Amino acid sequence: MSETVYGTPFFRMSRINKFYQMGDEQAHILKDISLTIERGEFLSVLGPSGSGKSTLMNIIGCLDVPTSGEYILNGEETNGLSEKELAGIRSREIGFIFQNHQLLPRLTALKNVELPLIYAGVPGRERRRRAREMLIRVGLEDRMNHYPNQLSGGQCQRVAIARALVGGPSILLADEPTGALDQKTGRQVMELFRELNDEGRTIVMITHDLKIAQNARRVVHIIDGELTEGGDATDV
Repeated sequence: MSETVYGTPFFRMSRINKFYQMGDEQAHILKDISLTIERGEFLSVLGPSGSGKSTLMNIIGCLDVPTSGEYILNGEETNGLSEKELAGIRSREIGFIFQNHQLLPRLTALKNVELPLIYAGVPGRERRRRAREMLIRVGLEDRMNHYPNQLSGGQCQRVAIARALVGGPSILLADEPTGALDQKTGRQVMELFRELNDEGRTIVMITHDLKIAQNARRVVHIIDGELTEGGDATDV
């Protein structure tokens, strides 16, 4: 696939390949993937189970490294970095949103949102202020002191979004963010994503669901480890 350039990119993958050793054979999971994203885009990576989208997500999120190829995120070359250096990039640049929100059950919504700031060494008063601001931003000002088991699935996902935003990441990486939600709640979460994108947030969303993918401004397809451009979401 040839690269599609939207202005000055801040995210660029070039000829990414990923192999895994499986017994005596090598499985070719990602095949010469090239992808460019401009700051402020809302991109969906659409693909079925087994297509390679989870592997691609892990590489985008610096949770894994390619076997070959080049990945530059916000001007920083990721090839050859140590795990500690990759962890630093994850902390600075990427806000993760997962399908099952992954909140800690013994912490309130406020404390869950504070967690990334605790790891970053932000002082207590400042991190509480920032966590409150993010919870207000996602519409949970009256749920700050509730625990996950006192919140609905959609509210838990909003807490997870606030947690992803609180560190001021360059990019939000969402893995099947509505997969555990009913349709109505999923639509509400997608509305929030579009609002965040309208504010200038860069979002990459991984999904198998065409209707969810169509909420993005741009869609690419991954099938059998190969990426193809889907054009504007309305053209899918």
